[in-house]
Amino acid sequence: MTTGALPHVLGFLPGTDTARAPLVLLHGSDGTESDLFPLAGEVSPGAPGMGIRGTVATDGGYAFFRRCPDRRVDEADLDARTPVLAEFIEHSCARLELTRRPVVVGFSNGAIMAAALLMDHPGLFAGAILFRPLSPFTDAARYRSDRTPVLILDGANDDRRSAGDGGRLAERLRRVGAPVTHHVLPVGHAVTAADIAIATEWLRVREL
Repeated sequence: MTTGALPHVLGFLPGTDTARAPLVLLHGSDGTESDLFPLAGEVSPGAPGMGIRGTVATDGGYAFFRRCPDRRVDEADLDARTPVLAEFIEHSCARLELTRRPVVVGFSNGAIMAAALLMDHPGLFAGAILFRPLSPFTDAARYRSDRTPVLILDGANDDRRSAGDGGRLAERLRRVGAPVTHHVLPVGHAVTAADIAIATEWLRVREL
């Protein structure tokens, strides 16, 4: 299950709470499969966690897709990698005997990949938490009808995003039927205690 030279690598944290949905954890640029384990323990204590490593090697780690020289999303590259990751997630859940649909938690590069998975593979997840995302595809036709609940958390002072990036993604998902909760916090690109508190409550209310 590879696109290019690198395979996906899985890190797994067994859960202690069978009432909680498994989490699929997608790191940011220059990250690794273990980066979001501490975050997972805060937003959903006891849930099984599957940390997945991106297949694009970077100077500081890995990413899930390539960028164009001007930093735009390389949509062709993302398009090629999305089905490979979806298959990897499905096979990993089966191999680990996780019968409940997972919730995807993505940060930055991983949040963009998670959004692409929501669009191209509806029904793969029970929910999605996207920290600092933007729209993965410019073509509105790529957005398919889906009822997967989505939480989008933006930073008003995020110097790695343009104003309204998260809001545009939220609106596109709402137009195809996704119940989206969108917050803009007075913070930067990093995930903060306020982000964690909102994500924790969002999962609790939905019993995920």
